[in-house]
Amino acid sequence: MKHATPITTLLNIEYPIIQGGMVWCSGWRLASAVSNAGGLGLIGAGSMHPTTLKEHIHKCKAATGNPFGVNVPLQYPQLEEIMQLIIDEHIPIVFTSAGSPKIWTNRLHENGILVGHVVSNTTFAHKCHEAGTDLIVAEGFEAGGHNGREETTTLNLVPQIRAVTDKPLLAAGGISSRASYHAALALGADGVQLGTRFALCAESSAHPAYKTHCRNLKEGQTRLLLKQLSPTRLADNDFSNAVAEAEKKGASIETLRELLSHGRAKKGIFEGNLIDGALEIGQTAGSIRHEETVAEIFADLLG
Repeated sequence: MKHATPITTLLNIEYPIIQGGMVWCSGWRLASAVSNAGGLGLIGAGSMHPTTLKEHIHKCKAATGNPFGVNVPLQYPQLEEIMQLIIDEHIPIVFTSAGSPKIWTNRLHENGILVGHVVSNTTFAHKCHEAGTDLIVAEGFEAGGHNGREETTTLNLVPQIRAVTDKPLLAAGGISSRASYHAALALGADGVQLGTRFALCAESSAHPAYKTHCRNLKEGQTRLLLKQLSPTRLADNDFSNAVAEAEKKGASIETLRELLSHGRAKKGIFEGNLIDGALEIGQTAGSIRHEETVAEIFADLLG
């Protein structure tokens, strides 16, 4: 049975289920599998050099005839090159985050590309209106990785943003089950964006050790840290303990930035270094206990 909403119409997909464009997890295998299942897969450009992204785009095109997109954090150091590549490759939709939606929306629209932007408050929802984005992603602080400073939960954020916008709206953060999928729709969302459950699935490019570690997390074993620098939800390990201790002692932004250097996210997520790596993951990891495929996730969500 199809779940038609303004999101499925806008994106030309079967189900209003979007896979988050997560660093070191969201390569062409995951994105194409989600698109083939009837959702929208996103390649995560945040951990890719332009040449790597181009390779993933080409492999994704070969693996699916359905729409897929690219997620681009606006703090990316080679942003101009990445965006030109996306335009040249005729990607149908781009999700932007970590910056102002005004920066790129017009240029992407001029090239026939739909734009979604991730927000954590109503202020940025208004900015999406001003910028003319095609859809908004309301991401609560349950989400893994980079997060909003307000610490507003998805349960509270979605209806607040729905009250100020009639744009197609995705709910993100803490959504990983059939119940939370339907709850998000009941709150006023037109669809959902899942990160954590897809990050830990078979098609994710994350390291098996990272997946196993995260699937064994218990309630309360992720924390929102680095609030002075860029709020980030991390699983408990030696690295996150060191960050928490540094923050407790009043570490400067420069000290925290140094702690985050040395490719911490790549070490933890892609290379499986469970001691020194930054293990970005959402709160719902505590409810995921076994590896599953994208097809199995869709079957469960749609039930």
